[in-house]
Amino acid sequence: MHHFDESIDLLAERILEYAKARTRLDPIPLNFPKTEEELRELCGPTITPDGIGGTRALDLFIDVLEPASLSVDYTKYLSFVPAAPTEAAVLFDLVVGAASIYGGSWLEGAGAVHAENEALEWLRSIAGMPVGTEGVFVPGGTVGNLSALHAARHDAKTRLGDARPQRFAIVASKESHSSIKAGAEVMDCDVILVDTDDQRRMTGAAVAAALDEHGDRICAVAATSGTTNLGVIDDLRSIGEICRERGVWFHVDGAYGGAGLATERTRPQFDGLELADSFIVDPHKWLFAPFDCCALLYRNPDKAVAAHAQHAGYLAFLDAHGDRNPSDYAIHLTRRVRGLPFWFSLATHGTDAYTTAVDITLDLADAAAEMIRNVDYLELAHEPSLSVVAFTRTGWGPDDYQAWSEKAMNEGLAFVTPSRLDGKPIYRFCFINPRTTTDEIAEIIAALA
Repeated sequence: MHHFDESIDLLAERILEYAKARTRLDPIPLNFPKTEEELRELCGPTITPDGIGGTRALDLFIDVLEPASLSVDYTKYLSFVPAAPTEAAVLFDLVVGAASIYGGSWLEGAGAVHAENEALEWLRSIAGMPVGTEGVFVPGGTVGNLSALHAARHDAKTRLGDARPQRFAIVASKESHSSIKAGAEVMDCDVILVDTDDQRRMTGAAVAAALDEHGDRICAVAATSGTTNLGVIDDLRSIGEICRERGVWFHVDGAYGGAGLATERTRPQFDGLELADSFIVDPHKWLFAPFDCCALLYRNPDKAVAAHAQHAGYLAFLDAHGDRNPSDYAIHLTRRVRGLPFWFSLATHGTDAYTTAVDITLDLADAAAEMIRNVDYLELAHEPSLSVVAFTRTGWGPDDYQAWSEKAMNEGLAFVTPSRLDGKPIYRFCFINPRTTTDEIAEIIAALA
């Protein structure tokens, strides 16, 4: 099983052929999910005492399993936050697996971690955070937010000592991502949700009022730079200044929207982000990396290490070596060097290409918004600020939205699912794929008539 023989050689060739063909595929199909019963019937038993062989397993994946999984890089996959990894990033993901590098420590993964740190440094620079900011790549925004908030609570515990409250709390807006609440539940913390202004932004005034009311219970304020539903960026400047004034940890969740920092066109909207104590952005969303890849940055890395570094007898050798390890920055020990495909694509294409690609998706959002304004059966639900365009269909109720989305998916027209805003159904387009065209947008809008 661990020897390279002729059968593995043939399998390797077929796998590489598939990977090359998939990266060249044009157009990319949406595909369609199947039920568990259908898949069981089509596949038969796959885990057996003697094995079914690599050729059979690969055939099942190519012919049955992959077509039963939606392609998030399909150009009309406009729901949730899709993905559009570059060919270079996808191909290098194969290299990461083949290289068998452990990314939890500097000693074991120095070369790979150095490359990841180069990519993190670029993110630090466009975010405006100070030199000395450090971080790590984690699986996704949920783990990134949880790790940052854990570091914030640890810092508050250290600072307050015996005066610390029995139960800490985190301030966030009612528009914040569900992972903030999920992380707080894991930490056994409360979440204090504050109202937003008429632009749906959390503001420094709202944060100050929450701090006045709850005092030292607050271990962190979690702002958002690009909400998932609408792409709204909180008033980071006023929030950051209040947090500085009150000595409270300022975390910014930019999992989706942080990629807007890549272009001068939207970077001014992030004013105040440079004040953050921690910041996340997911390259697997709008920065064209494959799943799974979230960048987590800390203004003061020592505070992250104090919260996260693990110590045990089997780790003593690493401790004695004295390096700063990726495992010291988040809730993990074992770690895949998941930032390498992002680094490879950045190194291959250059940061200017990333700026251009993000600008293309912003153009798509502008074009979609204008098309919506020009028809009488759709109405914008919110003026777009990044690459999310939210809108309503006149005269439709929740069942109509659901039925149209099901039909569009079943027919391969598009993947556009309903969301909710103030308890009412909306549609939203999330543009992160530079291959999407205005003709495709026009086709979807016409189908909504």
